[in-house]
Amino acid sequence: ETKAWPKSSHPNDGKPIYGGRDVVGYGSETPIPKWPNNAKVALNIVLNYEEGGENCLLHGDSESEKLLSEIVGAGAIQNQRHANMESLYDYGSRAGFWRLHELLTREQIPVTVYAVGMALERNPKAAKAMVKAGWEIASHGYRWWDYQEVPEDVEREHIQRTVKIHEKLLGHRPVGMYQGKPNINTRRLVVEEGGFLYDSDSYADDLPYWNTDYGKPHLIIPYTLSENDMRFAIPNGFSHGGEFFQFLKDSLDYLIQEGKRSPSSSPKMMNIGFVGRPGRAAGLERFLKYVKTLGDDVWICRRDEIARYWYKNHYPEGYGSPPDVDKLISGGMLPKSKL
Repeated sequence: ETKAWPKSSHPNDGKPIYGGRDVVGYGSETPIPKWPNNAKVALNIVLNYEEGGENCLLHGDSESEKLLSEIVGAGAIQNQRHANMESLYDYGSRAGFWRLHELLTREQIPVTVYAVGMALERNPKAAKAMVKAGWEIASHGYRWWDYQEVPEDVEREHIQRTVKIHEKLLGHRPVGMYQGKPNINTRRLVVEEGGFLYDSDSYADDLPYWNTDYGKPHLIIPYTLSENDMRFAIPNGFSHGGEFFQFLKDSLDYLIQEGKRSPSSSPKMMNIGFVGRPGRAAGLERFLKYVKTLGDDVWICRRDEIARYWYKNHYPEGYGSPPDVDKLISGGMLPKSKL
């Protein structure tokens, strides 16, 4: 082949699995999850807590934050603070979080929080409220950074430091990891740390799947950037809460019909600085109330519950019996699972 196509051949040509990528996946052999109560869809609501962990000179960084704000197209300002950006982030932790906390607890919705370690450490009252609500608090890294160019030893320390912050503030370690802006080393470092049930740094599928690149089965529960309120901050994204509601409803309705043939999972993501605004929160509330009309067709759950379920029911062949997932977690004291 190399001789036939000297200008275009590459050693990875024709390979379905290469360099950590798998472009085939389940294909036509999608597993039947058999979710609890014969649900057609497993629905997970994710709340991102990042405020106080973003780029800022006050945090020792060399530039201001540029992502996920009401200032569409904002750029990083080198060696200067960005007053508007800082206050926009502060809104999320000061007001947006508490609005969503009230809504989600009033509606009794199980939640997974992706919490940036530095941000969580700055707001113990919010951390305590998450625990009291019975939410899963997964790791969102120590910083709200792009880790693409972060040295391996720094990222390893960040992962370890965040685990300690969780143990100190919450009474237990995180079992899930979503770095958000990872690099090719991130998953290996997560597996190496040894205490995570899963990571979500993938957008490659609708269902959980296993990675065995690092000597043992490691569960990946994919994430989404489509059913995601970050689309309020991009061109041609959501312009108001009604659009947010309609898109979530359409996605869920389609998955339920699809799930009657082959059940699936459906993550939904919220950034407290965006959907925490009143007009947007109204769209979320409409969606949550709609979900409740669907009965057993939808299993509303935390990600750690999905992980536990997948370990118990879909552990890969050739690796022995499934481990006791609760014993995988040193320290225990996780929110009680309904499984």
